[in-house]
Amino acid sequence: MTPDVLLQLLGLLTIAAIGYGAARSGLLGTTGSSRALSNAAFYLFAPALLFRTTATTDLHAMPGSPLLAFFVPMLLAMALLRWLARGRDAHPAAPAVRSVTLGFGNSVQVGIPMAATLYGETGLRLHLALVSLHAVVLLGAATFWAELDLAQAQARQAGTPASWRGAASTVGRTIRQAVLHPVVLPVLLGFAWHLTGWPLTPFMNNTLQLLGQAVVPLCLVLIGVSLAEFNVRGALVRALRWSAVKLLVLPALVGVVAVGVFGLSGTPLAVVVMAAALPSGSNALLFAQRYQTLEAEATATVVVSTAVYVVTLPLCLLALAWHAA
Repeated sequence: MTPDVLLQLLGLLTIAAIGYGAARSGLLGTTGSSRALSNAAFYLFAPALLFRTTATTDLHAMPGSPLLAFFVPMLLAMALLRWLARGRDAHPAAPAVRSVTLGFGNSVQVGIPMAATLYGETGLRLHLALVSLHAVVLLGAATFWAELDLAQAQARQAGTPASWRGAASTVGRTIRQAVLHPVVLPVLLGFAWHLTGWPLTPFMNNTLQLLGQAVVPLCLVLIGVSLAEFNVRGALVRALRWSAVKLLVLPALVGVVAVGVFGLSGTPLAVVVMAAALPSGSNALLFAQRYQTLEAEATATVVVSTAVYVVTLPLCLLALAWHAA
């Protein structure tokens, strides 16, 4: 554990603790603070960040093999978890929320200083390529799954008989809802803007940058507020289980696929494995808040995995050193 990464982790936990203290003291009001903060992040600040990121992303410069080595096993693991969890929860979107909690890592606040400190400029460039598509790919897939499960549940409640026409209607409704999602729509608009070749004007760039800068601190405060509002004690056991999968199983899976399928080695291998080994990101809580299910579990997993990362990071580094020897 390097001092820079350790300080970054302590900073994240401290800001979350400030949010917890503010909520417990009544500074943010009596009820509904987490919902208001979540709506602000989800509908205002995150879309600005996502649009600006995708509008300025050069897709032609993306490193193909490392991206595939990271996203293919990550999506497969999320899809498997969602499939195993279907039918076990009262809320139809719960399996998709769990898949985000498992797959979405803290690639910015923890991942960027980790990559820069451990692997220098080369590693940081590779990691930033992952970051630029992180929300697009993982949240986009989870959004489609959540909307599909919700549409199917609504069809069952309405007593709509199973048919090809009904299935086509469900898929069409799901795609429409997924495209209009506050995470997916700004991404698509950002890519469309990039394809036009038009640069962002200084006014647009500055405005979007200011809005986007609010995402990180707001989400960290939201974690602390959610800890105060939701009963997370009952979710601690599940949080520990998901943290173990997130911090140990997923990086092992990504490492096996990266080496066995894509033939990665050296810095590219280390960067994708360490990206998979990051603790759960605050977007997991935003996603849970969006569908109003598993908020306590998502909150607990973000906090627990961030704390446990202090132990699992050296283990992953030792495993990479052993493989390189």
